[in-house]
Parts: sequence; structure tokens; C-alpha cells
Amino acid sequence: MSEAFVTHGAPSWIEHTGSDPTAARDFYRQALDWTIGELPMKDGSSYPGILLGEQPVGGISPRPAPTGAWTVYITVDDVDARHQRAIDAGARSVSPPMTMPGVGRMATIEDPFGATIALITYEPPEE
Repeated sequence: MSEAFVTHGAPSWIEHTGSDPTAARDFYRQALDWTIGELPMKDGSSYPGILLGEQPVGGISPRPAPTGAWTVYITVDDVDARHQRAIDAGARSVSPPMTMPGVGRMATIEDPFGATIALITYEPPEE
């Protein structure tokens, strides 16, 4: 597991969302020479992962979205507590804390300046 996945405050993942996930994969393969592979999920599905060598560093959401955006995930020590602290400091909750089986606990906020960021605490890897 990458050090960024366990270090509080570290950017640990990027995720692209947009209207055409397949075209986005093709674009980033061509424009940046990215390797995009299928990452297996615990539910049997797969997720298009952006790979540096064999290390996944991000992904392309397979679900179309009305507008394109990149989301940066920041590793935190406690998603629920950090989400609440952000709200108390003036952020808006975009998505409240939730558990994504096989990934971890996450939430998304919009800061007081209009930028969104995701908070995440990853599940420990299976041995």
C-alpha cells in the first residue's frame, strides 16, 4: 500500500468524471501516455485505474457525469470527524461520509471558495 494511503493529509488518489468515460480513457492514453487498466473490485466488477508502472494512482469513473471534473482524494485519520470539522469551518457537504466496501470510508466537501475535495480513510489491505 502506498505511503499516501496511510498518511494523514496526503493526496492519495485522483478521479476523473465526465460525460464519456470511454473517450476520456482514450484521450488520456493518447495525450499523456497513461496506462489505464482494469482494477478488480470486491463485488466482482472492475474500475478503470490510472497506473504508474503497476501502482494505481487514480481512476476514470465508469459512470457518466453531466460535467467533467477531477477530484483529489486526501487521506485523513477520521473521515467523519474531518468532514464535520470542515463543515464547522465553512465547507458545504457534497456527499456525507459513507463506506465503500473494499475501498474505505469517504466524503466530499466544497470549501468556502467553491473547490471540491474528497476525504478518505482506506480499508487496510487484505493479507
